[in-house]
Amino acid sequence: MFYKFRKHLNTLTLKENILRLKKEKNAVILAHYYQIPEIQDVADYVGDSLGLSQKAAETEADMIVFAGVHFMAETAKILNPSKTVVLPDLKAGCSLADSCPPDAFKTFKEQHPDHLVITYINCSAEIKAMSDIVCTSSNALKIVESVPKEIPIIFAPDKNLGHYISKISGRDLVLWDGACIVHEAFSIDKLLNLYKENPDSKIIAHPESEAHILNAANYIGSTAGMINYVKKHPQEKFIVATEAGILHKMQQEVPNTLLIPAPAEEDNTCACSECAFMKVNTLQKLYDCLLNESPQIDVPEAIRKQALIPIERMLELSK
Repeated sequence: MFYKFRKHLNTLTLKENILRLKKEKNAVILAHYYQIPEIQDVADYVGDSLGLSQKAAETEADMIVFAGVHFMAETAKILNPSKTVVLPDLKAGCSLADSCPPDAFKTFKEQHPDHLVITYINCSAEIKAMSDIVCTSSNALKIVESVPKEIPIIFAPDKNLGHYISKISGRDLVLWDGACIVHEAFSIDKLLNLYKENPDSKIIAHPESEAHILNAANYIGSTAGMINYVKKHPQEKFIVATEAGILHKMQQEVPNTLLIPAPAEEDNTCACSECAFMKVNTLQKLYDCLLNESPQIDVPEAIRKQALIPIERMLELSK
């Protein structure tokens, strides 16, 4: 009991110190929905990749503390070269971004010289620099449909999102063979068994999930889209097929709605799919990086300038 009280006291103290430092340093804390609840609760903005990019583009803060993963902080730095951008832990990477090495993608792109390149924002700055337009799961369909039908498209790095967009748009996309291990971890058998136990529930899924999960879903959308869908149907029960961190913000929006995390193949303590990279960040690390203004994110200027072009195109098309 004493340990729990002390831990609670430490959390409160950390939160107070984070809020104090944030004000002193004119910093903004941007957090993704997949971050731990304690970090979401001290953030100035919690959102999906599109919302976070938009907030990063418009902030007047001197420092951006990005509570997310590396490619997200990189995107913030690309948009704000004169600002200090820090990430609580540099080990907060991304399996999807890692699945698309720049050298291999350069060769792949050269094999399709007449193709326009659309890349999902979950990729490195080097990949963005090789792209024509960046997209997120919120706007991928709109971005693809903005391209004239006679222009062939490479879509990278997420093959599952690419397959889904190809299916609903009717466009024949050339796909890079990349995927997110978190969204590929869902078990269709366990999911269907869970649905049998809760036949009055609706399955909602992120388009990074595999086709058999999406085929079982009542609604498919980005993290922000899923939250908005649940808000519009608060009387329903939901089985949620995306990283379990979203449940914190989602439950705040619909406190009386039953939310059930979709089960993963692997048996684990939460019986859900969690991103180990997202969970690397802690409240203590958030405080430390704000205090020490480190570790800082830096993007070589030549890559930054080239990567900025497709990001700005995305932001313009998303207005």
